[in-house]
Amino acid sequence: MNKRKKAAALRYEQGYEAPIVTAAGMGCVADKIIESAEKANVPIVYDKELTDLLSSVDVGDSIPFELYDVVAKVIAYVMDIDKNIKK
Repeated sequence: MNKRKKAAALRYEQGYEAPIVTAAGMGCVADKIIESAEKANVPIVYDKELTDLLSSVDVGDSIPFELYDVVAKVIAYVMDIDKNIKK
């Protein structure tokens, strides 16, 4: 069983049809993705199953329809965090 760390990054803005995978990788690449997010104060959500699924999407591609619901929940969570930080 592969236990290497994995990470994926998403970008979503109003007007996008669906979120886009902007980075995905494992091991050292995953560490760099997480490090970049931390430096940019981007919220990090830890979800192994979702990361496994997002890692199979090509960087630059929109997420598949099957992931819309779970990714929408992640985006809502992040938006809530942003709103609370701005208060």
